[in-house]
Amino acid sequence: MSGVKEGLRDEVVAAIKTVYDPEIPVDVYELGLIYEINVFPVNNVYILMTLTSPSCPAAEVLPDEVKQKVKEIEGVNEVELELTFDPPFTMEMMSEEAKLELGFM
Repeated sequence: MSGVKEGLRDEVVAAIKTVYDPEIPVDVYELGLIYEINVFPVNNVYILMTLTSPSCPAAEVLPDEVKQKVKEIEGVNEVELELTFDPPFTMEMMSEEAKLELGFM
């Protein structure tokens, strides 16, 4: 059973990687904006995410886009997305790939 759950989690990550911050040419997953992804036995998905700043111009758009992309995955039942600013986003949260893309390495 956990194999199915892991496969679905991988699909969720892949879907999230198609969402980009309009100001930055890196997807929200590699940016480190996704703090937590849980897939529950009935294929409900919980995502805890943040934004680069509370006044981020994409604040209205990014969470909805992430939620919509995950909802489109076959087999996903419900998607709950929670936005948090604790801990606040820092550049250390970015993957090495994101840091390379943005010229920080």
